[in-house]
Amino acid sequence: MVDAAGVEECRAVGRQMLAVASAQRDAALRRLSQLGAADPALRQDAADAVCAYLRTPVDGSDGPDADGRREAVRVLAGLLRFGGDPGASAVGVDLAGATLVDADLGGCALAGARFDDARFLGTTSFAGARFAGEAIFARAFFHGAARFDEAHFAADAVFGRARFRGPASFAGAVFGGMAWFGRGEEELWEDDPAWDTIEEVRPAEWDEPNEDDPGWPVAVLMGDYQEWTEGGDGARFVGPVSFRRARLAGPAWFYKARFGAEATFGGAWFGGPVHLDQPAVDLTDARWAGSADDEPVCWPLGWTQGPAPDGANGLAGAEELAAAPAGPEGSAARGGGAMLLPDGSVAPYARQLADPDPDVRRVGLRVLGELGDARPELRQRVVDAVCGYLRAPLPFPVTGELTAAQAGEVELRRAAQRLLAARLRPGPGAPEEPGRSGGLGEQGGPVSGAVHWAGLSLSLCGATLVDLDLSGCAVDYADFTAAQFHGVTRFDGSTFEGAAFRLGGSEGRASFHGDVTFAGARLDRFRAPAEVLGAVVFHATHDLPTPS
Repeated sequence: MVDAAGVEECRAVGRQMLAVASAQRDAALRRLSQLGAADPALRQDAADAVCAYLRTPVDGSDGPDADGRREAVRVLAGLLRFGGDPGASAVGVDLAGATLVDADLGGCALAGARFDDARFLGTTSFAGARFAGEAIFARAFFHGAARFDEAHFAADAVFGRARFRGPASFAGAVFGGMAWFGRGEEELWEDDPAWDTIEEVRPAEWDEPNEDDPGWPVAVLMGDYQEWTEGGDGARFVGPVSFRRARLAGPAWFYKARFGAEATFGGAWFGGPVHLDQPAVDLTDARWAGSADDEPVCWPLGWTQGPAPDGANGLAGAEELAAAPAGPEGSAARGGGAMLLPDGSVAPYARQLADPDPDVRRVGLRVLGELGDARPELRQRVVDAVCGYLRAPLPFPVTGELTAAQAGEVELRRAAQRLLAARLRPGPGAPEEPGRSGGLGEQGGPVSGAVHWAGLSLSLCGATLVDLDLSGCAVDYADFTAAQFHGVTRFDGSTFEGAAFRLGGSEGRASFHGDVTFAGARLDRFRAPAEVLGAVVFHATHDLPTPS
């Protein structure tokens, strides 16, 4: 039976908490904690009051009221962990747009959970948390280390366009529904009432190095407008991330996610469709237990599905096998499915682009070029791998004073760009079939006489490109959505069946930070240059193609 007086007190304390000074606020938080502990039926109302405080905007002049927000999260965690009534239902939280400081919600039980556009300052932990309903972290911003180890997501987990500035860990996490780390636009139908409030969305400021599009995180597209493979950025991991031994029972979408450092999926188990093609990914001992009907299934170049080698123990030990429950989680624990193995069919490429040693990555670029020259059927996959490398976020500005290591990273980007350009540029001495080798020259650039690779597409959404020269290149489709062009850029004389430089409006548009020329280029077979380049930002001198 609902305690009407208790509900009203929770609401009154919550209103008071929004209007009083910090000392009185602490007293109000303590009272909400007491109310929730005394009557589990009041936990939802008490949690709602705490969430309302955490959703209040941060005053830029006074900072985030760190102590008050830490205490509020501590009280909220107590309400979510309360175990006095084992039969009590989980509490839902709405922390959309909230600012949380050193949030420790580890071990909490949550019903529906909204953290879209939330800012997590300091360290964050959801280790061992259980989400009974949807867990929405779209566009959430984690400034420090973030832990989701052993978290259980019973329904969809949405991390589209979330940003992780520090290390992140989903080790041992269980995803019962869709694990969505792919492209991050919201997709709304025409009659969705959410359109009435869409302008109120306030994501964290987009202040990533080398990028300057403040609207990039909030693009909203009309429902049924696009497939999941189109659109903008996915989750962005600047530091290392681990999905070691994670269980992903439903679709695992990492299309357009960006990994700036090591991305470990060692021992992970996938039970459905997968798109995970970034070259930085390590799939050692991972398994896939999907069916032939699951599409797409896409792994990084250098990995393939196959039977476990003789003597392999799989994912589970004897005790884990005995305790494994029925259903998807039990199947994951038992370790069924094909094992992900190094793909010998693409040797001598052996995942060199994932290596921390820049010299090894340089060799990898050369090997990839030679592999595509010799085997036309692999060319699009090779191009995708190189584009994935170029899409990896850099943690430092590419202009100005650079350390030797940073300068080396930038030069490797130039080498990857030159590898692509040399093979996309038709001309004398560039036959369609394998002929002369087109490796990397002394400085990492392609030597003359590279084989021409025809009919290929470029996926460079959100890439940071330096001194890109695609002059005279012929490309099928190119996605430069929100790409950042630094240095001198050349598209003169290039031809594209179609090229995208923006999502549709002003959001997700490309920026040219240096001089650029489009002289004689055809950017789209059917659209005029002004339409293709509308809303694109030019910070230096530029010309535009002449409409044909």
